[in-house]
Amino acid sequence: MSILIQNGTLFLPAGPEKADLRLEGEKIAQIGPDLPQGGSRVIDAAGKLVFPGFIDTHTHFEMNKDTPRETADNWSTGTRAALAGGTTCVLDFAEPRRGHSLHSALRVWHDRADGRASCHYGFHMTIKDWDPRIRAELREMTTAGITSYKIYMAYAPMRVSDAVACKVVRAVGEEGGVVGCHCENGDLVDCGIAAMHAAGRFAPEAHPASRPAAVEGEAVNRWLAISESAGYPVNIVHLSTRRGMEAVRSARLRGQSCYVESCPQYLLLDESRYRLPGFEGAKYVCAPPLRPLSDQEALWEALEDLEVDTIGTDHCSFRFDPVKKLGEGDFAAIPGGVPGVEHRAELLYTYGVAAGRLSAHQMMRLLSEQPARLFGMYPQKGALAVGSDGDITILDPGASHFITAAEQYQNVDYTPYEGMESRCRVDTVLLSGEVAVENGRVVRENRGRYVRRGPAQFWR
Repeated sequence: MSILIQNGTLFLPAGPEKADLRLEGEKIAQIGPDLPQGGSRVIDAAGKLVFPGFIDTHTHFEMNKDTPRETADNWSTGTRAALAGGTTCVLDFAEPRRGHSLHSALRVWHDRADGRASCHYGFHMTIKDWDPRIRAELREMTTAGITSYKIYMAYAPMRVSDAVACKVVRAVGEEGGVVGCHCENGDLVDCGIAAMHAAGRFAPEAHPASRPAAVEGEAVNRWLAISESAGYPVNIVHLSTRRGMEAVRSARLRGQSCYVESCPQYLLLDESRYRLPGFEGAKYVCAPPLRPLSDQEALWEALEDLEVDTIGTDHCSFRFDPVKKLGEGDFAAIPGGVPGVEHRAELLYTYGVAAGRLSAHQMMRLLSEQPARLFGMYPQKGALAVGSDGDITILDPGASHFITAAEQYQNVDYTPYEGMESRCRVDTVLLSGEVAVENGRVVRENRGRYVRRGPAQFWR
């Protein structure tokens, strides 16, 4: 049966419009005013906002599998939570073991996700090794629908040299893809941790002091120099500081093309969380760390000025008890990451749109259109347009509530946003033309499918 969404405000590529939308099978078939009901099932969206399904550009499900530091959310629980939060597609990070092929990681991630995901999904591929064997795999990855990659400038087991980074950017660029980077200077992080230990500082409050803004700022500058040398645009993941944003701004003023992702934790939480009583600050340990309010304000200004391109979550959920507590006695041993895949959209609406800092159309571009463009899915996804996929999120701006861990789908014993007000609710989500969330509750699971992605579509 076809589905007709009536009376809502549709966020089309050109802007918001009061109109109806009909889905036939898995696709959008009609958009226009006063469409006849015919034999369609009707969803009344009066007073509600109708978006293309949201895309989370940055998740880590089932990470550290079969170890004491395994993440709380696997592909079943994590994608169910994503769907409940209005996200119809996630991009997770496939990570090969050192010395192993990209294909090996792709097989593992498919084994984990296929048949278990409740929203659609794709994979970024992490590159730890670089040799002729890995270089030769890139063409096969493109054929498999992998067109985005990630490298690290931090973490000894993960990071690559600047020379390797340049070669990766050039090789991926030749394939039409894009490389993202975790931009922290790993040597400075190591020095910072050692300095905190030498000073007798082992509590969570030492975490942000061990990797200050300069650590990110230097790495962003270096990453952009690598991009310029390679001759291809790059992405910066989870940007957290004014210094990092200033480096991006300078590069763009020189005519360089680059893209920026930030996350809700850097927009809404600050480093005072690390000074909570007892070991509570461990709940907020992530990398980069939460920053001072001045950095938070700088990121909001960048959002308002259209300088940030995507908002991912870096969802990496560890249970506080016992997993975060593995780091009691040493902040550097606390597993780094926070949950957020379920609450991203309502947070951005509440503290961005409802607060008057962003328009709802800007929110659509950050969560739907621009992720789909950058990662090779547009207009199949990321657009309300005839012929596009029937992945749709309907937000009710009249349904206020407070976020609590007790009511979340995320399989974790806390949320960093506990008690924060949400001035909207994800009311209905359609996945490939089928209702998957109704009245705010997930009603259809395990229907997510792998998305083969094409070349990046750059607009800067």
